[in-house]
Amino acid sequence: MSSMSSYSSSSSLLLFTTTTTLLALLLCTQLQLSIAKEQYLEFVIKEASVTRLCRRHSIMTVNGQFPGPAVEVSEGDSLMVRVTNRGGYNVTVHWHGVRQMRTGWSDGPEFVTQCPIRPGGSYTYRFTVAGQEGTLWWHAHSSWLRATVHGALLIRPRAGVSAYPFNDAAGKPPAREIPILLGEWWDMNPIDVVRTATRTGAAPNISDALTVNGQPGDLYKCSSNGTTTFPVKSGETNLLRFINAALNTELFVSLAGHTMTVVGADASYTKPYATSVLMIAPGQTTDVLVTFDQPPGRYYLAARAYASAQGVPFDNTTTTAIFDYGAGNSSSTSPAMPTLPAYNDTPTATSFTTSLRGLRKAELPSRVDESLFFTVGVGLFNCSGGQSCGGPNNTRFAASINNVSFVLPSTTSILQAHYGGGGSPASTGSVFTADFPANPPVAFDYTAQNVSRALWQPVPGTKVYRLKYGAAVQVVLQGTNIFAAENHPIHLHGYDFYILAEGFGNFDSATDTAKFNLDDPPMRNTVAVPVNGWAVIRFVADNPGVWLMHCHLDVHITWGLAMAFLVDDGVGELQSLEAPPADLPIC
Repeated sequence: MSSMSSYSSSSSLLLFTTTTTLLALLLCTQLQLSIAKEQYLEFVIKEASVTRLCRRHSIMTVNGQFPGPAVEVSEGDSLMVRVTNRGGYNVTVHWHGVRQMRTGWSDGPEFVTQCPIRPGGSYTYRFTVAGQEGTLWWHAHSSWLRATVHGALLIRPRAGVSAYPFNDAAGKPPAREIPILLGEWWDMNPIDVVRTATRTGAAPNISDALTVNGQPGDLYKCSSNGTTTFPVKSGETNLLRFINAALNTELFVSLAGHTMTVVGADASYTKPYATSVLMIAPGQTTDVLVTFDQPPGRYYLAARAYASAQGVPFDNTTTTAIFDYGAGNSSSTSPAMPTLPAYNDTPTATSFTTSLRGLRKAELPSRVDESLFFTVGVGLFNCSGGQSCGGPNNTRFAASINNVSFVLPSTTSILQAHYGGGGSPASTGSVFTADFPANPPVAFDYTAQNVSRALWQPVPGTKVYRLKYGAAVQVVLQGTNIFAAENHPIHLHGYDFYILAEGFGNFDSATDTAKFNLDDPPMRNTVAVPVNGWAVIRFVADNPGVWLMHCHLDVHITWGLAMAFLVDDGVGELQSLEAPPADLPIC
């Protein structure tokens, strides 16, 4: 009896010990899965030879790839990306949409947060991707290099911590994830395109093709052999991660025969929204679910321009890619083609942007500490003696925010001047001034058919608007009809913001404030300000540093449609900008 009892006790102890060990191992495994990781990547900027539109070209790339390599991380991971410049141009890399909390030295816009990496030089970008899930991207932020120097940044939920909110009822994620980068292609070097235009102040040449993952598609000469094709399986639901990497073109996108359900935008989740067409502005990303439930076959994904500026030339071509169900489909049968909106279909563009809603209730501050009103638009500089002027009526094209046409420094970056000078005007005044206006210098009928010519010429300057740490900031972005009204995709570095409302005409605080969505507004980093209209955004200045705000049509930032916020340090180390890294490039 005693021996059976002893055996029973030993068995119980062994079972307890084994169970405890298994539980400990399981917990340890889950903990390891949930621990954020650090990735080290090498980006080499170098030339590569590609053939497009019947011609061989030498283009700038990362690691010889076009588009560049997709960077895949989980929320909370840290990245160290060493960029070595073996090309012939100065370069920087911007991690578009990444918050860069306290790591503004890794944001990337040249002469704003760093001097460019010279040919032969290198710099390591160090940052953590925290509190963001979805699709972002990276791209060159020097001249027009981003035409070919760009790639996807895919942020997944951290294993063991969270999951996609759009997983199916059984908790199963989409069967596949497909990054889709939309771009533009020039039949000449994009740097030469912008340099030629800048010499005279003329408008640069429009692109010769639109692209999907670097390929123009079947509707262009000499392009069918390279058309991007995505194999899919009948019945599967896939996650399509769209990125508009085009320099100057907002795009309508549609997939023949299939409904797209938007579930995210700019690495923020949205309430599911079913649609047959997307409108994606340069800089923006859109995540959609597609269930491939149509008769097996081949279906075109197609994209063409949304061109809102009347009388302004644009690339009026259509790029395509193919979704192929396989199963022995004959390649001799033409894929089904979707119906795309007309190039000037503003109602469709508006319907799309205003249908997006944040997945969860917005965490909006109850107060507004800084209420700003920014006019955004194009203008003209009068031609001065000795200049070559290729704009309308012997002028040079310009663009501005609140009538200030942004000029990049050339001897150091704004952030370096701010940090090194302790923020004092005496030490930074030769690089920038902190007197960017909170309102336009003159109030006028911003969207009138005939704006007075006296208002067409902006003032060049390198000005920032200073914000206290923790300030609640609201910005009315008001489009103007100077020269030509246009939809402007305005991107803010270092922050996400809520889009409270948008509308047409002049913003009227007495009536339009009532239209604010304070419950579930979408959170983005790039807002498409409607043509001859306005948008209102709100954010909390909780990230110290210098943060560029600009139009993501590169032609417009080239002309000066930009400004920067200088956010002061808060209290203590965790509310202060980190010290600059030792390898920060010098000018």
